[in-house]
Amino acid sequence: MAELNSLADLGSAVEAKEVEAAPVHVQKLDKQGRAYATGKRKDAIARVWVKPGSGKIIINKKEYNAYFARPVLQMILQQPLVAANRSGQFDIIATVAGGGLSGQAGAVRHGISKALTYYEPALRGVLKKGGFLTRDSRVVERKKYGKAKARRSFQFSKR
Repeated sequence: MAELNSLADLGSAVEAKEVEAAPVHVQKLDKQGRAYATGKRKDAIARVWVKPGSGKIIINKKEYNAYFARPVLQMILQQPLVAANRSGQFDIIATVAGGGLSGQAGAVRHGISKALTYYEPALRGVLKKGGFLTRDSRVVERKKYGKAKARRSFQFSKR
């Protein structure tokens, strides 16, 4: 490495070194032209496939509004598509297991977001800014020995 004696030497050394480009994300598709991703939240795990289509969302072989009856959960599923301005452009097939309905909806949302970035890498910035690519790592705390629940102690008795 060259000897640096002044700030001018440092400037020329920086110019000489090639600036490393940001990592380029490439499209990841299977043989059927679908993007696959796994989404997780709490104890729920969702396997999600995204392909171009008319906007059908099928979860465990049911329409999404039949599987998730609450409007809030349906809205959670739509969030990445609305943020990326791609609602009605992709068919989504998901299988989800474990946890409750809220955790399953979060897992499917996480999977949809990841699969969209695999299908269309240009959407990564928008989805990352919305927080859809971050896995919500909060899980139920385990029960400890000598406790009634995770933190709850047994009832104290003076006599």
